[in-house]
Amino acid sequence: MTNRTAYLCLGSNVGDRALTMGLALGVLARAGLTIGARSSLYETPPWGPIPQGPYLNQVVEIQSPVPPRSLLFLALSVERMLGRDRPHEVRFGPRRIDIDILLFANENIAEPDLEIPHPRLLERAFALVPLTEIAPDIVVAGVRAADALAPLDRSGIVKVAAT
Repeated sequence: MTNRTAYLCLGSNVGDRALTMGLALGVLARAGLTIGARSSLYETPPWGPIPQGPYLNQVVEIQSPVPPRSLLFLALSVERMLGRDRPHEVRFGPRRIDIDILLFANENIAEPDLEIPHPRLLERAFALVPLTEIAPDIVVAGVRAADALAPLDRSGIVKVAAT
């Protein structure tokens, strides 16, 4: 199977956030994904109704030899390996690691447990800021990501490290 380009958003707000995200990328690479461009790390305010600490977020471009469903399985497996317990956590609550598939080639998938492009990507500055850093002209669902980002509130999103 030919490798296809995908974009993942990694996030963490529990423990050593940067270390956990680095471990996740290492496991993904050892599992056969080729890690391409990486955005800077951004500290971002938590998203959702649960009071919690700030996140670190990063978007990475990958080359995936596996289809989207297998990539989802791999991402969820890495989350579990690094201590995430999705069935027992509070929705939009704190988490050690979160790995979301933002885009996968030009695929559009709408299934109960897998939606590509990510269904809320164009509403989330915490994902669009790092995505547009590494793919400034990328188009999501017919909309240039940079144009979707322009009207969004970016307050509290701070670049903390280039990678």
